Order: sequence, then C-alpha cells, then structure tokens
Amino acid sequence: MIRNATLDDLPAIIEIYNTSIPGRMATADLEPVTVASRMDWFTAHSPELRPLWVLEVDDKIRAWLSFRSFYGRAAYRHTAEISVYVSPDCYRQKLGDKLLSQAILVTSSLDLKTLVAFIFAHNQPSLNLFKKHDFQQWGYLPQIAELNGIDRDLVILGKQVG
Repeated sequence: MIRNATLDDLPAIIEIYNTSIPGRMATADLEPVTVASRMDWFTAHSPELRPLWVLEVDDKIRAWLSFRSFYGRAAYRHTAEISVYVSPDCYRQKLGDKLLSQAILVTSSLDLKTLVAFIFAHNQPSLNLFKKHDFQQWGYLPQIAELNGIDRDLVILGKQVG
C-alpha cells in the first residue's frame, strides 16, 4: 500500500535511507543521518504539493518516494526532483516501479509539468528503473562526487509529464 508518510514513519524512512549509504550507489551522504537532522526535510513535504510517500508490505515500510521542489525559484514551480529508496531486503520486487508509476500518475494533481532525477552513473538499477518510465538523459556531470576515493559521475534524467 502506498500512502502519505507521517511523522511516525520518519524513523523507518531514515533507516531505509541509511542502508543505502555504505553501498555508495544512491546518495552522496557519506555518514548515516538522524531523524532529528531530517526534520526540516520531512516538514518541507506536503501531500498537496510535494508529497513524501511510503510503501508498506506486510504492515512494514519497505520503500519510499519523495517529491522535492527543484532549485527553489518560482519559475521552477512546475518541476520537482523525485527520489526513490527501497529497503535492501526488497530489491527486485518492483517496489520502486510501483512508487514511480504512481508518482507519474499524480503529477497533474500536484501542478507538475516536469520531473527530474539525479542518479549516479554507476547506479544501473536506478537508471534502468527511470528509463523504463521514459525518463531521458538531460545532463551528465562527470566526476562531480568522490565516493571512497573514486570520482563518480552524475546523470540528470528528466521527463515532461504535463
């Protein structure tokens, strides 16, 4: 079941996020984050404009998706950055696919015309997921992040939705 996240869900959201850090595939954070450090991020979401969703399986949060305003300027108000994180024990179960499909379906109700995603070039599973949903490569930033002493590239994907 996909639903809007509540404050009570934040520890589970952070737990899933933190499991992605050691693999150096999905985030540029190098150390685990805390619930307290993510409170402003959490409260910046709203179900009507920039939702934060969780996906539950067997009454446990297994994945989440967030919409975030792009670049913080008024002219970009119809564009959102989208992020998807899945619990490692649920990889290859199409949870990210379900979340991304639902996100694309609701874009008009969120007054969005464009979705963008920032994905490391070595994160082939995420690139495949977004490309499956017709996201196109709109940009490429070579060697923009250093992860474990390795310079990593960032791919900017985008999709016109409205």
